[in-house]
Amino acid sequence: MKDIIWKLLRQHISKGQLIGFAIANLIGLTIVLLAVQFYRDIKPVFSDEESFISKDYLIITRAVTGAGAMMGNNGEFSDSDISDLEHQPWCRQVGRFLNSDFAIDAQLGVGTGHAMRTQFFFEAIPDEFIDIDPNAWGFTSAKPEVPVVISRDYLSLYNFGFAATQGMPKISEGQAEMLPLEFTLSGNGKRQVMPGRIVGFSNRLNTVIVPQEFMEWANQTFGTGVAQQPQRLIVEVSKPGDIKIEEYMDEHHYEVAGDKMSSSKANYFLTVVSAIVIAVGIIISLLSFFVLMLSIYLLLQKNTRKLQDLLLLGYSPSQVSRHYILLVIGLNAAVLVLGILLMLVGRMAYMDMIHAFGISGSGIGISVLVGILIMGAITAGNIRAIRQKINSLWLHEK
Repeated sequence: MKDIIWKLLRQHISKGQLIGFAIANLIGLTIVLLAVQFYRDIKPVFSDEESFISKDYLIITRAVTGAGAMMGNNGEFSDSDISDLEHQPWCRQVGRFLNSDFAIDAQLGVGTGHAMRTQFFFEAIPDEFIDIDPNAWGFTSAKPEVPVVISRDYLSLYNFGFAATQGMPKISEGQAEMLPLEFTLSGNGKRQVMPGRIVGFSNRLNTVIVPQEFMEWANQTFGTGVAQQPQRLIVEVSKPGDIKIEEYMDEHHYEVAGDKMSSSKANYFLTVVSAIVIAVGIIISLLSFFVLMLSIYLLLQKNTRKLQDLLLLGYSPSQVSRHYILLVIGLNAAVLVLGILLMLVGRMAYMDMIHAFGISGSGIGISVLVGILIMGAITAGNIRAIRQKINSLWLHEK
């Protein structure tokens, strides 16, 4: 009996319309999935950072000019400057760099019988801006040891500059973290020798970072006691690469350390382009959805007399609509499977480029989930429309 019902209902089905819907939906879904997967795969190229500092942070200073230097302007940020930054829509929070206000001598043991001694400096930022193992960070005066994070440039300068010309051994990051380090702090009529330990390296911060609680204690103990205004700020931003950030920096004559603005612009551009591509794919999918809906309505309209007769013979609306629903589910499931396969084929085409940047790409789970959600929504819309149409016929016959 089911075969008889299907034979009656499928007479006016247009294979060309269904194939057209499937192709259009397949193109739209493939564009969406490929855009989502490409964005996830390529994003680490722009957002990869050292392990201890977030990718959404900018380090800013005042631009140094010849006139300002001659007039004694040391480039400090006032409280009003910081307050204005904090009220910008793209700013999440602002941290102040705290400088050492005392003399520091550092001694680092390198190899057997070798030691380097030099004058040194410290800076500190609030702990919430540091992403490092809490067990390796922090300071207590009861057990004084100074953990430090230094710039990778310093290690490179030693290995390829100082060590190469002085016949001293080169050291790796792992070896550097195990080297004996000693600081001599002096000032305010006091002097103290403290052990130190390198706990991390930075690509972005060209400085030496110590815990803020240590810096506050040391400035109070060895410093002049004069309150300092920060000369550098670390700013957490909500939209890296936003053009408004660059406009604000130019307007206030602020400088951003390193190439962070360039990489942020690239990241922002990648996000915008990916969003546009995804939007185009979604629009194509929506258009194909309406094409299928139009085809279904035309099919139901052509079969109106037959559908009414079946309802009059005692078949329920669910029995009559089941065949159309199964057709839609099967068609959309085939589109989903083919879309995922085409996405994987397209991904294989660009993965060599991704590998050239030294990254392995991301998993496909999120992209598959996006495809399931899109096709699930389209299928649910199709089923609802079919049921509404047949229910309206059934109510009309009653």
